[in-house]
Amino acid sequence: MSPLATAHPHGWIDFSIRVMTDEEGVVRGLHHAWRMDPFYSLVVFEELQHVDGVSLEVGLDRLGTEIRNNLAGQHYFTDVRLDGEPLALGEVTEYTAREHDGRLNFTFILPLQTPQPLAGHVLDYQIYDPTYYIEMVHESDNNQPKDDALVLHGEPACELSILIAEPDPELVLQAALLDQDEEAEPGLGRFFAETGRVDCR
Repeated sequence: MSPLATAHPHGWIDFSIRVMTDEEGVVRGLHHAWRMDPFYSLVVFEELQHVDGVSLEVGLDRLGTEIRNNLAGQHYFTDVRLDGEPLALGEVTEYTAREHDGRLNFTFILPLQTPQPLAGHVLDYQIYDPTYYIEMVHESDNNQPKDDALVLHGEPACELSILIAEPDPELVLQAALLDQDEEAEPGLGRFFAETGRVDCR
């Protein structure tokens, strides 16, 4: 997760999102849980094991800070909208990097700059690498999002859904033809991003 090159996907991240609300149904942020792909995870763990005098746990803590700092300059790969209007995001202060089942897991809480009431509104989010170097998708089984890939923590009762991306065929071809050393158009990843929706109307 160091500054990323631009090309078609060379790795992927499976993620799940918990929308965090209080007892009044005001959303204050998104809890992200990311699982890096097995190959990237293997490379990271092997590198951390060769750092003299540093335990894996300490190495992961340092890596978590590095990931957080790199993501901060890219809005944590997250776009959040309320009724179609973009919401400003706060700074991530709670984050953890850990190994689980051979994969690097990175979790963090991304607060909204200003908490927003959900009742009567629709909250949408997209999580994507703008360069589409890394493909990011909700946790799934048999190409279907898992039930816990998007959950609402708190009130009110809302309809939750995950909308699959339907990029223009020309964009699909454009992404497929990019070599590792070629640059993608800025924002290409957005067209391949799934949309999480919390409909509280």
